[in-house]
Formats: sequence, C-alpha cells, structure tokens
Amino acid sequence: PNDVVYHSNGDLYFTDPPYGLQKRMNDPAKELDFQGVYRLDSKGNVTLLTKEVTRPNGIAFSPDEKTLYVASSDPNKAVWHAFAVKDDGTLGEGRIIADFTDRVGKPDSPGLPDGLKVDKDGNLWATGPGGVHVFAPDGTHLGTLATGQKTANVAWGNDGSVLYITADM
Repeated sequence: PNDVVYHSNGDLYFTDPPYGLQKRMNDPAKELDFQGVYRLDSKGNVTLLTKEVTRPNGIAFSPDEKTLYVASSDPNKAVWHAFAVKDDGTLGEGRIIADFTDRVGKPDSPGLPDGLKVDKDGNLWATGPGGVHVFAPDGTHLGTLATGQKTANVAWGNDGSVLYITADM
C-alpha cells in the first residue's frame, strides 16, 4: 500500500503503485501485472476496486463519501480521477477531473500527481506538477500553490485552517 484513507464505516481504501521496488514496473519481485485501488473491509476482506489507474497514488473521499479521488503518478498520464462510491463500497464509473500530463517535465513544474486531501467544502487539494493544485468538486482548477519543488503530500492541521505540505527540498 502507498496512500490510504478510511471510510466512516471503518473500511480502509488504499493504492498500490510499484514504488519501493527497485525496477518498479519491471522488477522481478512484482507480484501483479497491474496497479490497483483496493478496499480492506472491517471483516478483513480485500477487494480490488479498479485497475484503470496506471500509477495510483494519493487517495481521498469527498465530505459525503460519495466520491473517491485518486491521483495517478504516471508521467505519461498525470491525472486525477474521481470515482462514484456505491452503497456497497465498490466503485462506479470513473472520470478524469484534471489532466496535467502536458506540464510533466517542464522546469517550472517539477513533480507528478501524488498526495491529496479534501477540505470541508469538498475542494480537492492535490500535489502535482509545480505544487499544490486546488480543484472544485466539479474539477474546475481554482488555483495553484506554486512550491517550485516536487511536492509529495498535504495534510490538514488544527481546525482545517492550516495546510501542511511535504516537498522535495
């Protein structure tokens, strides 16, 4: 597992990109030929929810838990997905809410989609090329906190008024 998020019912949702393996996708120790988004339910059952995200990484729920956001750290498909969460905890149809593939590798946009969090209003705060990008629930890009660094993760502190950011330097 890479990133995780708990549902209010106690189920744990997680991603499994090939990070940690020396040769990543081509490592002989890699046990699966895909990456996935999974759910570990309260009874200990693990379910593959989707393998459509090529490099699943950051993961977060909308405030009403009806949408699951997943970042894809694939340099060839640097996108953020939104999946409908069904009543049984599985995922419905997914959609790409933002595609920053054209920004990957540019000097002013280091990094790839990685960690993400959702604020109380449902806005998605997502690390990616150039910093932390803020998206409305419908995917509208509201702005960017330009870090100038590869930015890996974010977390809310205090009463949700402080955003902690981890970055390369």
